[in-house]
Amino acid sequence: MDATSFLKDLPGKIKPEMLEGMETLFHFDLEGEGGGQYTVKVKDGKLEVNPGLLEEPKCVVKSSTETLMGIVEGKINPMMAVMTGKIKISNPGEMIKYAKVFGLM
Repeated sequence: MDATSFLKDLPGKIKPEMLEGMETLFHFDLEGEGGGQYTVKVKDGKLEVNPGLLEEPKCVVKSSTETLMGIVEGKINPMMAVMTGKIKISNPGEMIKYAKVFGLM
């Protein structure tokens, strides 16, 4: 699985009840093979992923595809990736709130 597939598959992996009462908008800007720019929106108990950077985000995540997949696969410690600048998160509080929902922790 690559980073693009991971993001595009999110809507089918997350139970709607996990999203009840939640609302956010993330931009993922991923460099490298299989990368790209994606918007992940949570609203009204639904999660949708769209190509491009749409609307105003609450959190922007910039990373290489290799780093993101290392985190997803448990090979890279997310906190170390942030501290070493391998992944940049504009709003860490928002990311912490949604990391488990997205399968990043």
